[in-house]
Amino acid sequence: MTEKIITVTCPTCGQNVAWITANRFRPFCCERCKMIDLGAWASESYNLPADEDQPLSGELKPSKH
Repeated sequence: MTEKIITVTCPTCGQNVAWITANRFRPFCCERCKMIDLGAWASESYNLPADEDQPLSGELKPSKH
């Protein structure tokens, strides 16, 4: 039986990448793209907008049971 090879797009450069165990950098195409992404996370370039109407976890009032 022939397995269909799944391809994904490298999140850094957009190159098509085969999703196979031989690609140790998946979903990235290479170590360079993987390290660029890691650097972006480390420098906090990726973030999610905060909903200012929601209190921080430390500001939550304990619930009464």
